[in-house]
Amino acid sequence: MRYTNRLMTTMVTLAALLAPAGWAMAAPGLPAITIETGAGGAQTYSLTIQVLILMTALTLLPSILLMMTAFTRIVIVLAILRQAIGAGQTPPNQVLLGLALFLTLFVMAPVFDRINVEAVQPYMAGTVETTDALQLAVGPLKQFMLEQTREQDIATFVRIAGSPGFDKPEDVPLSILVPAFATSELKTAFLIGFLLFIPFVIIDLVVASVLMSMGMMMLSPVLISLPFKIMLFVLIDGWSLVMGTIAESFFR
Repeated sequence: MRYTNRLMTTMVTLAALLAPAGWAMAAPGLPAITIETGAGGAQTYSLTIQVLILMTALTLLPSILLMMTAFTRIVIVLAILRQAIGAGQTPPNQVLLGLALFLTLFVMAPVFDRINVEAVQPYMAGTVETTDALQLAVGPLKQFMLEQTREQDIATFVRIAGSPGFDKPEDVPLSILVPAFATSELKTAFLIGFLLFIPFVIIDLVVASVLMSMGMMMLSPVLISLPFKIMLFVLIDGWSLVMGTIAESFFR
């Protein structure tokens, strides 16, 4: 619960930081709602650029946070694991997303602690300006992404962008780092998923060979192998091993 409250506080504060940054682009003192009186006393209400920027920031903020955290790797590995077991929609999507979300909170807890200490608390205390607080909040996320991103992925997007290069990793802008980080997370997730798939494929091959040797070619091997895969996964405490392995992959 403490990590959940911290995440909600961080998200709300980041939204508050992004909103004034967008408002600064508008004219000072511009009202949020404009009321125009036409002929005959008819009134027309229209939203100003401030509200539009705020709505855009709030809409994109969840996607930005998900793509800049451990959520992508975790949810893909869990989805591949479900496919490898062959249990259909069990666990359902809601359960997988819940597991991925709370495991993301566990993995990102040190990053959120730094954001809370270095950016959220000073901003709420009024000791730093909005722009400085936003830069301080992005810093820990940027460091986390740099630790998880492969150098070749960063080099690929630097080449695509036509950039001359950077002296140190900290100089890489978010416009290059975020897609490179997402690409690295996809590659890592599929590598982990491949390793998870192998034991279940072996079970399917063994069951199919046994059924063929017994002349039961009309019987689906998946129907027989599914209980064995579930039993094996439960006996080895598979969920604990998988969740622990995914979490440890971010701290190596």
